[in-house]
Amino acid sequence: MSLLVTGSIGIDTVTTPYGRRDNCLGGSAVYFSMAASFFCPVRLVGVVGSDCPVNLNEFFAGRDVDLRGLEVRGMSRTFRWKGSYHDTASDAITENIELNVLSEQPPKVPDEFKDSSFVFLANTAPALQIELLERIEKPAFVAADTMNCWIDGRRDDLKKLLERIDCLIINAEEAKALAKEGNLIKAADVILQMGPRIVIIKKGESGSVMCESDEWHEQSSAGSGAKKFLLPAFPAANVKDPTGAGDSFAGGFMGRLASTGKSDTQSLKEAIAYGTVLASFAISEFSLEGLEKIRRPDIDKRFEQLRELVNF
Repeated sequence: MSLLVTGSIGIDTVTTPYGRRDNCLGGSAVYFSMAASFFCPVRLVGVVGSDCPVNLNEFFAGRDVDLRGLEVRGMSRTFRWKGSYHDTASDAITENIELNVLSEQPPKVPDEFKDSSFVFLANTAPALQIELLERIEKPAFVAADTMNCWIDGRRDDLKKLLERIDCLIINAEEAKALAKEGNLIKAADVILQMGPRIVIIKKGESGSVMCESDEWHEQSSAGSGAKKFLLPAFPAANVKDPTGAGDSFAGGFMGRLASTGKSDTQSLKEAIAYGTVLASFAISEFSLEGLEKIRRPDIDKRFEQLRELVNF
């Protein structure tokens, strides 16, 4: 089924214990699209400035990513982020950020994209996420991401968004901040009361946890299984660049769901596992190099390895 993503396209400068990369391609929509394209066609809606050094049509050549929703604004500059990771390479330190084109009006959703069934609203201002969602006719499943600056500064808008989506994908610290609750399981329950039927909390090297609302679980699981699902991260010996790991997770997760057209409990569990696998490839190299060098058989092989690791 059709999968649409809207989010940032950026130019990153990243420093980790393994080295530094200047002016490399990044952004939530790019990582997401790359990961999701292993499973199904992807419709990308995003915007760059005329200064963007990467030709996205060339970058996505050979991959099923529809760029009719890409806008190039001649008088604008592309979003840029500079950050570094130290020691365990788990948390990014933002050294500089230039919103540039992301501070302008959001890109238009092409008419051909308005019938998208699965939609992912990557991290941006909640009001813009709502505006973009309103342009989609009858989505079957909507997931979104957010971050602390919107939790702290745009909470009212974020609450409105949560009432309109099926799934929120968020990291542990963001979940605690949004729920104002230090325990992650309690935080998930608080967030579910805000509107989404599913909350997926990413815990980095500790994996992820999914919590479903009572109503969603009863409808999607036919009375079987648990309301909560835990999955460890895939064991990674070398983490060269964690940038984009969460967006790659979301791409694998949503790509898998869209490829099956299902969002029942079992499908969600398998999708989380595929998201975990994509994230493990993303962090193995700088920028998108870890995703560029793999093929679908590599993903399926690691998926089976992960399944075996948690089987007991």
